[in-house]
Amino acid sequence: MTTVTEAAAEDTGRAGPERFSPLWHVAIILALYVLLRGLQSAAIGWLAQPGATVADSLLSWDAGWFVTVAGEGYPTNYSYDQDGVLVGNGIAFFPLYPALIRLTSFTGLSLPDAALVVTWVCGAAAALALFQLGTRLYDRRTGYALTVLVIAQPMSVVLNMGYSEGLFLALASGALLAAHKRAWIPMGVLGLAGALTRPTGFALTVALGVAALLAWRTSTTRERITSLTAAGVAMAGTPAYLLWAGHRIGDWDAWFRIQTAGWGSTFDFGRTTLAFLDGTMRTGNSWVQVSVAWILIGAVVLAFVAVLHRPWWPLVAYGLVTLVLVVGQGGYYHSKPRLLVPVLLVLLPLATALGRARWRTIVPALAGYAAFGLWYGAYLVTVWPYTI
Repeated sequence: MTTVTEAAAEDTGRAGPERFSPLWHVAIILALYVLLRGLQSAAIGWLAQPGATVADSLLSWDAGWFVTVAGEGYPTNYSYDQDGVLVGNGIAFFPLYPALIRLTSFTGLSLPDAALVVTWVCGAAAALALFQLGTRLYDRRTGYALTVLVIAQPMSVVLNMGYSEGLFLALASGALLAAHKRAWIPMGVLGLAGALTRPTGFALTVALGVAALLAWRTSTTRERITSLTAAGVAMAGTPAYLLWAGHRIGDWDAWFRIQTAGWGSTFDFGRTTLAFLDGTMRTGNSWVQVSVAWILIGAVVLAFVAVLHRPWWPLVAYGLVTLVLVVGQGGYYHSKPRLLVPVLLVLLPLATALGRARWRTIVPALAGYAAFGLWYGAYLVTVWPYTI
């Protein structure tokens, strides 16, 4: 018979005996991941335009760039259109994801299929790391809530696609988990890999540096050297790629020029974002435009709420720097919800609130959230005609 104490512990998820072994938790998280990705693919198939396939949507937009880099390597010069105007090229895309696509293709898969396999496997790894991170920082129930909130958010569709977010989310979650465990060498390796996956890897390496500094007072001399060295190695990743790109093109700021020419991604301290919000709130006539505006506003508000509750400081550093990079840069407004996918901090208030709720509240709340998130992402890669 279940005791009152055990029932209360199960209700809060914070204490008491485990009802399932760790292996069961792994199985549940993987089942949830497969279910959500399967539902997402079904939604894409349901919304697909006549003549289009699910694969067409999963390999659209930036997926083509990643596959091209994996198959042909990086260009050695700038690219121009027929009028002599500078345009984007493959240098804009960081190297680890294309390298994994290329490596996976050696199994006999085509490069597009290899891109999807890498994404799906990395997304599953990300779900497991997120669950462990949320459970370690808070409790098991919060771990489940955080995992579902992240992998079912409005643009979680990129975890189905040939995009690098799945890989980066796995590396970022794994590096933060390693930092919290004070496993410095794995932290450094995962952080370096993350820095070679996406530009926002810079935010991750800042967070790892914060983790190493926080551990300074309670570490031995050997641990201090190891932690700071690991953080330093991770921090070298982003500038190393940018310098390599500059050397390959023959222009030290080549990566920045290519990003600006191809995608308008110039850091302007939020001026473009503020202009977008101002125009949308006054005269916006597209529901996607308005929804993106509210997603951005919601992300900033939730980040502020999260900081007020003083979570683990490396997670704060990672979330805030990533959020600043997303909000502070120009570029296509309809890409910003995708760029918010790895910003774990903004979902923390929702995850901790659900972590204190009963399962009969958690399950329908997350189900409704997932239904909207999966549909939203599927719509933007099928019906919406612009890049994500």
